[in-house]
Amino acid sequence: MAYYVYIMSSPSRTLYTGVTKDIVRRVHEHQGGASGSFTGRYRIRHLVYLEETAGVREAIAREKQLKGWTRSKKIAVIESSNPAWRDLGEDWAKERDSSLRSE
Repeated sequence: MAYYVYIMSSPSRTLYTGVTKDIVRRVHEHQGGASGSFTGRYRIRHLVYLEETAGVREAIAREKQLKGWTRSKKIAVIESSNPAWRDLGEDWAKERDSSLRSE
């Protein structure tokens, strides 16, 4: 089963690194922004980096590795695959919004 390691960003580029087996659901949760959470407080809504791993152990190990990196190294890995910092989950948000309107 695939697991994902991801980095989310705020407009001011505050970063959050996480792991999940359901990336679409998890991104939607971040975009909902629970006010008491770190991601809610800092308006972290944009998926800017995503890696798929073969299993949960690999995902957790990679998450720990990324969390141990300096900010500049995290930025370098983001920009290596997403130089414009495009929101990789933007299309998922549009799909969710259109499905809610059609209900």
